[in-house]
Amino acid sequence: METNPNRYGIVGFSFIERSDRAMPAANPRKLPPLDPKAAAPFYRQIYDRFRDAIATGMLKPGDRIPSARALTKELGLARGTIDTAYSLLAAEGYVEARGQAGTIVSPDLTPRISIANPTPRADPRMDAVSFRPDSILPFQMGLPALDAFPRKIWARLGARSARAMQPSDMIHPPVSGLPPLRAEIARYLQVSRGINCSPSQVFVTSGYRQTVELVGHALLKAGDRVWLEDPGYPPTQEILEYMHIEGVSVPVDAEGMVVSDAIRLAPRARVAVVTPAHQSPLCMSLSLPRRLALLDWAARNKAWIIEDDYDGEYRYVSRPLPALKSLDRDGRVLYAGTFSKVLFPGMRLAYLVVPEAQVERFEEVTESLSTGSPGLTQTIVTSFIAEGHFARHIQRMRRLYAERRAATAAGLESVLGKNVRIDLQPGGMHLILRLRGNRSDRRLAASMREQGLYAEALTDWTRRNDGASALLLNFTNIASRRMAENFGRRILGLM
Repeated sequence: METNPNRYGIVGFSFIERSDRAMPAANPRKLPPLDPKAAAPFYRQIYDRFRDAIATGMLKPGDRIPSARALTKELGLARGTIDTAYSLLAAEGYVEARGQAGTIVSPDLTPRISIANPTPRADPRMDAVSFRPDSILPFQMGLPALDAFPRKIWARLGARSARAMQPSDMIHPPVSGLPPLRAEIARYLQVSRGINCSPSQVFVTSGYRQTVELVGHALLKAGDRVWLEDPGYPPTQEILEYMHIEGVSVPVDAEGMVVSDAIRLAPRARVAVVTPAHQSPLCMSLSLPRRLALLDWAARNKAWIIEDDYDGEYRYVSRPLPALKSLDRDGRVLYAGTFSKVLFPGMRLAYLVVPEAQVERFEEVTESLSTGSPGLTQTIVTSFIAEGHFARHIQRMRRLYAERRAATAAGLESVLGKNVRIDLQPGGMHLILRLRGNRSDRRLAASMREQGLYAEALTDWTRRNDGASALLLNFTNIASRRMAENFGRRILGLM
């Protein structure tokens, strides 16, 4: 992550690496300077410049482009930034990696697929928030510490899994998930979250959205009512609306969802969606009396509870709390977990643990609606867990996040202290910056996104009109207090 953007204003480089004499030659051209004030992140700017050069003929099929290592050195950017730009170009067929021969413009490109003068596309960060952004920006919500992920171990496991592939591994994967992965998840949950479940109760999904859809199709019908925390994760409401299910906003306080209010608002609701470990987004834990009240309501009304445990592993003042599912004696809790926050979101893997009595029903729905997740990815994750890398990675991240949480809070406090109050909750992956005075969190968050910083407005997470004005800032990729101070000064300028 870069902290000195001024130097990029004068940087350019030759598009062609001239050292490979076997490749077609071209006149060297300069890359337009990168703009640190642009809304688009640096990787996107690099991608756009290469794409435009190919579209206009400045770069021709077969021309060689600089290696990622050379471009990293010349631009002074992080290697991951260059790799992301090159990965996008390769995925869309503009370039091909040729091993030691370097990376070239795809020889198969023809004028038919030229994209000269592309229609400008509105940047979603300029107006509405995407809760699944395709960027890597400072403070971006939902991202783990990508710089600390053990990529060498992952690559080794991936190569081994690919070499071991047999024809039977190349057919459609089981729609409920590979049996070895389901078994490893069940063992992990028994030890770490106190959940006693069999592999058959574990259903592998492509993410939280598919998990909610699966529950909706299996247990709900149009017109049913569902309790939702307010403030709470906005996509949940959107998913339910598509299935014609009514979300009922239930306020939260210092102890989590106010169950008594929920019963008063919708006593016959069919499902409650809660985030007991760290309420999303306020991060408090659901108190034990509230947990017991919620379980009692579900048992008496034959209702269901979706426990969204999106980052329950990360608690910094004591051991992680047991899962709500571990207290379930009546089979009313469905436990939703994800690998996005503990590994990385690009793998698109999550899981759902259903009550034993509902396994057959979920198997029927999954067979009808699910396509399954890529088998190779599941195989790698299985090895990652079975060989102990997963547990060690979580332990390392818990220590690292505690350090980065403290450093980020201290750095922002030193610069913004007169303008914000920072909430430090016992767990989670983000900070809450309460804005002092009559400031709009939506306006400030939009301004930050325009300047290459990420923020989400707390008022976008609530359906009430009286929501407090605050910013949600992820700290996992903020490596030091100095970096936080530098970003804090940029935020202060926008205020």
